[in-house]
Amino acid sequence: MADTTPLLEVRNLTVEFRTEHGIARAVDNISFDVGFGEALGVVGESGCGKSVTALAILGLIPSPPGRIAAGSIKLNGRELVGLPESKLRKIRGSEISMIFQEPMTALNPVFTVGNQMSDVLRRHKGLSRKQAREDAAELLRLVGIPDPKQRLREYPHELSGGMRQRVMIAMAVSCSPKLLIADEPTTALDVTTQAQVLEEINLLREKLGTAVLFITHDLGVIAELCDRAIVMYCGMIVEEAPIEPLYDRPRHPYTEGLLASIPRIRDRKLKRLPTIAGMVPDLLQLPDGCRFADRCEKATGRCQLEIPTLEGARKRKVACFHPVNG
Repeated sequence: MADTTPLLEVRNLTVEFRTEHGIARAVDNISFDVGFGEALGVVGESGCGKSVTALAILGLIPSPPGRIAAGSIKLNGRELVGLPESKLRKIRGSEISMIFQEPMTALNPVFTVGNQMSDVLRRHKGLSRKQAREDAAELLRLVGIPDPKQRLREYPHELSGGMRQRVMIAMAVSCSPKLLIADEPTTALDVTTQAQVLEEINLLREKLGTAVLFITHDLGVIAELCDRAIVMYCGMIVEEAPIEPLYDRPRHPYTEGLLASIPRIRDRKLKRLPTIAGMVPDLLQLPDGCRFADRCEKATGRCQLEIPTLEGARKRKVACFHPVNG
């Protein structure tokens, strides 16, 4: 389990993008921690700011049009915001690694798997070509890829989707990072392969003691892997809680709606899954009050005028004037 001292500290992070129609605030004043060895899930609809948060942590916000407008990101006490690119490059891959959603776009199609893995090991660990190759084969074996030496000679397109994702995982953990960011790593995979990839990430976390920041829109995936979760909506954190309390007694109406929409065995008379009415607000035309108010059955006049703050204790927090489940 996680140490009491945070490995990652994100405070009041705000990320903006300049567009031809104005400034879009993709992440708005969010704060959270990830402890040593902890697995924290970040969940929410597409466009809620999950991936932008991950890119900000890695220092990969494209500028222009994006920028970190405010806030602090500390890894093991070291401030990352404003750090020169040369120093960030040394941190990426060695102290923080990322598994991307689609490995076919993350892996270079014109180089073999072995060349790409060896390059990471030689760059960050200073290994010889031979030793890097041997270590790469061992890493592929570690993530469950059969005949790893043969796979090192192959190109990404010659591997299945599940194998490509395992290669990405092997590359991400090759330098024993303190923090592993997984951005929707199972979205493009079938259900069976999803379960296998999640199991591999969990096993590696146990073996290496790596903290995991797991980004997904799937609450079922969060339940399998994470100790704790934060729920994002329209660039803001609306709820934070350990996994069991979050599922048993969600406090925010949006979280309650997300959980209700998970497919499960139901009464045969029910023909449609429950849905959350309405649409996510336009980031260029945000409402004055709570951003979920127009979709919330519990909203009052106060909700239309004021933005609720994230409040609570013992990592059980909610940003709502009328929380559900007491």
